[in-house]
Amino acid sequence: MSQRISRVNELLKREISSCIEKNFEFPEILVTIHDVKVAQDLRTAQIFIGVIGSAEQKAKVLQKLNAKHGFIQNMVMKRVVLRNTPRFSFESDDSVERGVRVLNILEEIGEIELPEEPEADGRKPRL
Repeated sequence: MSQRISRVNELLKREISSCIEKNFEFPEILVTIHDVKVAQDLRTAQIFIGVIGSAEQKAKVLQKLNAKHGFIQNMVMKRVVLRNTPRFSFESDDSVERGVRVLNILEEIGEIELPEEPEADGRKPRL
């Protein structure tokens, strides 16, 4: 990925996050922008969001943001000047939830004591 695309991704991430924070209310739900991936030609942008809440709440947030993508694009592009205005599409990002599950599994594994295996020649391993 080029350095320019990387900078555009970070700039859009910051501006979209600010726009959503100012213009949308999601009571009892935490909505965060995890990542933005802009196409090389700057015509489309995938926005990956994280939603802390139930699956039903997550679906409603995605539906609302995708329905209002034109409004969000308009607000963001007033502050970010690009040759082409990318078309936003919002997608769910479950990476945080997957990370928590992996950490919980690793923690459970750490609680289990594994038996020591003798070395191939019958001696105990040295530490």
